[in-house]
Amino acid sequence: MIDDSWYRRPKGLRERHAAGGVVVRWDGHQILLALARERGHTDYVLPKGHIEAGEKIECAARREIEEEVGVSKLQLVEKLGTKERLDFHKKEWKITHYFLYSTEQIDAVPTDTTHHESMSWVPLDPLPVFFWPEQRALIEENARQIREAVDRKD
Repeated sequence: MIDDSWYRRPKGLRERHAAGGVVVRWDGHQILLALARERGHTDYVLPKGHIEAGEKIECAARREIEEEVGVSKLQLVEKLGTKERLDFHKKEWKITHYFLYSTEQIDAVPTDTTHHESMSWVPLDPLPVFFWPEQRALIEENARQIREAVDRKD
């Protein structure tokens, strides 16, 4: 269970930076988010992951999005900020940089299914259940920017 203990940094824990994004599109009726499902879990996660040596943060976010949800046609809107917590194994302190992207891409297939078994386009309203509470909070905190990012072409 993910509780407050995941968001308290123990002393001496090594830091690791990651990058990811909130990917949105307008389907003619509503705003949709590109979300991944982790293997063995039913809750959703935002696409994100490690930053490779020498890789720029925003480039890492794009790569992780393509790997985990299969969306490659991305328009950068803005940086949303960072969220911090323990990593899944509670061995490192993870600082994840999140960006907001819009897309018109509909069909998407993850290119790396090692950790994520599928992707889904899910409505912004109401938000689904997220595995990591800080990811849901990120979307709620940036709801205005997310709504403004979508080009509503009816």
